[in-house]
Amino acid sequence: MASLDPGLLDWALRAAAPGAEVTEVRGLRDGGSPWLLRLGRRAGRRGVVLRVGSAQDPSPLRTEVAALRLAAAHDLPAPRLLAAELDGDPPVVLVERLEGSSAIPADRPPARLRTLGRTAARLHAVALAPGPALPRRDRPIASEDFAALRRRQPPRPLLLEAEVRVRERHPGGAEVFVHGDLWQGNALWSGDTLAGLVDWDCAGAGPPGVDLGSLRCDAAVCFGIEAADDVRAGWEEEAGRPAVEVAHWDVVAALSTPPDMGWFPDAVAGQGRPDLGQDLLVRRRDAFLRAALDRLDAGTG
Repeated sequence: MASLDPGLLDWALRAAAPGAEVTEVRGLRDGGSPWLLRLGRRAGRRGVVLRVGSAQDPSPLRTEVAALRLAAAHDLPAPRLLAAELDGDPPVVLVERLEGSSAIPADRPPARLRTLGRTAARLHAVALAPGPALPRRDRPIASEDFAALRRRQPPRPLLLEAEVRVRERHPGGAEVFVHGDLWQGNALWSGDTLAGLVDWDCAGAGPPGVDLGSLRCDAAVCFGIEAADDVRAGWEEEAGRPAVEVAHWDVVAALSTPPDMGWFPDAVAGQGRPDLGQDLLVRRRDAFLRAALDRLDAGTG
């Protein structure tokens, strides 16, 4: 198991609460970064999260910092940025820990899904031009080359059909602030109250469908295809208008998954859903994708 470099721990303490006692240091992802640091009574027994990046590619942390600053400027639910050293070796970012759980319920939670849709619409109310730290995003998890994954695995006719359909279409629309990796595992809840969204390193400027499709696909694979409509309902309630090009962005979201769902079963198992095995996730993803392609054919959006 990895251990946190003492120099990085000292930097985090100086930034968060000089002289505070550290009561816990725990790696939150495979025993490593991001690191949860729990502070003692002098610091209010609070927690902070330290993200350690790569000096060879600090861009994910630059995006995280820019996104958190923009979220704070617009009162969006996100952790508070405490400090950042992006030119260091390694680059580091320190944020306040949000109290809450990202566990995915076993049963469809319509109210939560509508809340996530409404929250996405709040992000999308922020117009944003692409820039170096918040680049243009045209799909979820843009850092992952899912097309390359498809080429390395046996061809799946449904995914091949979806690729062709996406290449044929060029939906327009204003560019707005998008999270870029919006799924239930990046939402923290305190009871039924959304405490905030985390993991902003895929954020940027793009069409609202980048996030809306991502949330809808996640709801469909976790609870069944009908749950995707809860997300859309919440988004439209907050936005005060119908969502557009929904079928197209559903297809894009489905293509932003591994062909065989790869590491997704482990990811959702880590959020309390070990029942969602690979075969079930593939079936539900494909059902969601087939329905989106059928709506494109029918011109019903």
